[in-house]
Amino acid sequence: MSRKSLWLGLIMAAMVASLLSFHVDAKPKKKKYETRSGPPTLSLAAEPMVIKACEDGHVQLAATARASDGAKLRYRWTVNGGRLRGDGPSPNWDLAGTQPGVYQAVVEVDDGRDLSCVAFSSISVVVLECPPPPPPRPVCPTVEVSCPEAASENAPVTFTANVSGGTPGITPGFNWTISAGRITSGQGTSSITVDTTGLSGQTVRATLDIIGFGMPCPASCSVSIPIMNKPRKFDEYYDIARNDEKARLDNYAIQLQQEPGSQGYVIVYPSRKAGGAQAQERSQRIVDYLVNTRGIDTHRVTTVMGPAREGWVVELWVVPEGAPPPAPQR
Repeated sequence: MSRKSLWLGLIMAAMVASLLSFHVDAKPKKKKYETRSGPPTLSLAAEPMVIKACEDGHVQLAATARASDGAKLRYRWTVNGGRLRGDGPSPNWDLAGTQPGVYQAVVEVDDGRDLSCVAFSSISVVVLECPPPPPPRPVCPTVEVSCPEAASENAPVTFTANVSGGTPGITPGFNWTISAGRITSGQGTSSITVDTTGLSGQTVRATLDIIGFGMPCPASCSVSIPIMNKPRKFDEYYDIARNDEKARLDNYAIQLQQEPGSQGYVIVYPSRKAGGAQAQERSQRIVDYLVNTRGIDTHRVTTVMGPAREGWVVELWVVPEGAPPPAPQR
């Protein structure tokens, strides 16, 4: 091979190598993209989740989100009722004035760079109807019970109630109780009558409880039954011997002397066979013995003639001061 041919071959080889090198350098480089693992993690809470329309309607929302690469996140909130106050992960949701129903809050979270990679969540809050207001607290009426200051034994006593005011629209009921005696009429009404038989020396208290107001509404009144002095039969004898009669009258005189304020009443029931003069004679004989023999003041002894009976009967009575005199029995 000639030297000229050798140089020509070397030149051709260098040109081919240069072309190959240019082709490699001219090949375009692939664009590198940042690899992402997914949207942010997100959870959503609300406190409280149930409210009443008549109460404080503020609900605290709380979104907890985190980007996989730790990037700063942004929050976009929407609600279908009420008003949002604040932004970021924890706005306050004001549902005051809303009607009862179910309301929803929605949050979208992204990092502001890749809008196709968004996390979203929603939560519901229930607004309940308010219960009706409780009825007004009942108010007892003004209750006054009147009664006499004093009464007599065996005489009926009347207790009367006067009721006024209290919660409107309530018809009062009357329930009476008494400490002694017996209610003879009026239970369940505003006035009762009480039998005081045998209650001498006691106090009768009538207590009225007005019912229908949901609470005790009592009132009471008391009346005293003074001890009534009563005549008492000291002795009784029939047509007995004169000496036996004197013995009876002796005991009677002693009793009158032991009770200086008392009076002696002698009731003579003559025999139907005796005449009027005989009855008067026996009556006078008793008085003479008490006054002249036993020394009883004549003003302290009273004789009363009772109706005639089958046989003679004489009753000796002691009448304390202030007590009514005995009456002959028919």
